[in-house]
Amino acid sequence: MKQQTLKGSFTLFGKGLHTGLSITVTFNPAPENTGYKIQRIDLEGEPVIDAVAENVVDTQRGTVVAKGDVRVSTIEHGMSALYAMGIDNCLIQVNGPEFPILDGSAIKYVEKIKEVGIQEQNAPKDFYVIRKKIEIKDDKSGSCITLLPDEEFSITAMCSFESKFIASQFATLDGMDKYADEVAAARTFVFVRDIEPLLNANLIKGGSLDNAIVIYERQMSQENLDKLADVLGVPHMDATNLGYIQNKPLVWDNECTRHKLLDIIGDMALIGRPIKGRIVATRPGHTVNNKFARLMRKEIRKHEVQAPFYDPNEEPIMDVNRIRELLPHRYPMQLVDKVIELGPTTIVGVKNVTSNEPFFQGHFPEEPVMPGVLMVEAMAQCGGLLVLNTLEEPERWSTYFMKIDNVKFRQKVVPGDTLLFKVELLAPVRHGISSMKGYMFVGDNVVAEATFTAQIIKNK
Repeated sequence: MKQQTLKGSFTLFGKGLHTGLSITVTFNPAPENTGYKIQRIDLEGEPVIDAVAENVVDTQRGTVVAKGDVRVSTIEHGMSALYAMGIDNCLIQVNGPEFPILDGSAIKYVEKIKEVGIQEQNAPKDFYVIRKKIEIKDDKSGSCITLLPDEEFSITAMCSFESKFIASQFATLDGMDKYADEVAAARTFVFVRDIEPLLNANLIKGGSLDNAIVIYERQMSQENLDKLADVLGVPHMDATNLGYIQNKPLVWDNECTRHKLLDIIGDMALIGRPIKGRIVATRPGHTVNNKFARLMRKEIRKHEVQAPFYDPNEEPIMDVNRIRELLPHRYPMQLVDKVIELGPTTIVGVKNVTSNEPFFQGHFPEEPVMPGVLMVEAMAQCGGLLVLNTLEEPERWSTYFMKIDNVKFRQKVVPGDTLLFKVELLAPVRHGISSMKGYMFVGDNVVAEATFTAQIIKNK
């Protein structure tokens, strides 16, 4: 899959939830590998904030990112729409300290993305594939987020509130292709008991029944409810009539928990890479969401280049006989046993290192270690298979090193190791010259890497 951006720009207008200001936000196409960037065009110098988890400075009533004194809040609904719709690169320009709340959901963003369209780019989409359980807990709130291996990105949220109206709910999104229909229209919500403290904190100046679901679940005096209605500019209501207060009926019975799914996706967008895994969130909120996104960014930095997935039960794309048809190497110099993935620009190969390798006799008898030069040779042979496989009569051609750069050895290779090679073309083959980047893995760890240039020459 390739990275994606918007085909064109779109603009939305509305009130800021907390400031009450009239705000304009514009979403623009951005080059490959840009990620999400937010620009405050109302400030001198038009500063840009990277929308990543480390830049989140507040999560009390929304997700707030900052760079120095420059802040932008309530970004989660816009981020959620971008991530779920598959947009990898976007420059967002806003003329105020927060995104407009719109109707309290992400549906307006989704509609605009569909309207302007999505543009595929040349760079590959760099998924981070979850291979093991990752979990974070907040003992104080009882929140927990668990990420499990899965073929796609999916989420289940389980929520519990001190309210008979939404005491316990759950919601599931099995794939981002269902986001627009099953999650995007879920609105934010607030309990009446929380409104007064928010107002006292100088927040929700732009809140209204048009951009939030209000839940009145604890009876208060008629006088206090009338005062609150006057502050919010809404009609008085009967203080004995508990339930949902809204101008628009619930879209789903579990709309509040579906909105939690929306928020989780928006906060996970700040990881910086699309994920393949299933999130199970118990009592989620922006605080635990951000802690988890930060944990994931640390995990990704530790495994910035991920090892390919290897299932030894699957039939290889190339077995040893096919490899011998393409490469001239024979014992003891054939260093690729099979190929398990093959694409137009990428190949994944396997070598099982045994104690019977001839080089261990002298390197070294008391401490057998695979020579670094043979590790590079093995990656290069894998690259040779990638380019020779595209030729007619490949047996009439050979590949020869022209240059080797940026070689790094990170870990010893010893008997018993299974080596995975991942080699990718850095540019199309021109005039018989091919440049490639190779990685060698043992388990999840990179043990060697190199960049090399080879020439494809017809045998005499």
